[in-house]
Amino acid sequence: MSESTKERKNRSLLLKDTSGLMEQKSVRATFQISPEFIEALSILSSRLGLKQKSLFDYLLEDSDALIAIARSNPRKNVEKKDRIQKTFVISQKSLSSLKKLLNEVESSRDDLVEYAIQRLLPILLKERNQQKKREIALSEMAQLLEHSIELMSKIEKTVGKDDPLYEYYLEGIMAYQNAFDKMENLVQQGKRISRMRMERFEF
Repeated sequence: MSESTKERKNRSLLLKDTSGLMEQKSVRATFQISPEFIEALSILSSRLGLKQKSLFDYLLEDSDALIAIARSNPRKNVEKKDRIQKTFVISQKSLSSLKKLLNEVESSRDDLVEYAIQRLLPILLKERNQQKKREIALSEMAQLLEHSIELMSKIEKTVGKDDPLYEYYLEGIMAYQNAFDKMENLVQQGKRISRMRMERFEF
């Protein structure tokens, strides 16, 4: 392989890598969307441990699905006065995808963003169902903790505070209390998804 051919190949690879980096470049984009959709992004990015930028990349990558949704669900007569302005940090790739989609459908950019977020409905429903299960489990664990504390009082009266048995039991209760506090905090954070108006996400 000649030197000039090697240089051309290296330059081509460099341009390809540079193009990929540019697609991941962060940009700010402002949309007018419903509060429920903003809340959905916030909740799921937190629960899934993902940045909202990554969620946008995931939601906008399937352009065929979004085109189908937009064409089958025209929003010309939808009430939009409750929408609010929100600025997101998204990738250049996501912004480019939105621009391309606007050439394919008769929808506004804001509508397309809401269509994209609607695709989170299965995940939202799964998380809401899981939240209900957590709340039930936490209630049962709270009863167990209360019973354990009552039992600790009985053990104290039986063997005394200075007895190793009581001390071991106390250590166990303290560890359980610490774990319970963390579980209670987790469930409390999940209350956000329990309060969401899921009907806004139905196609």
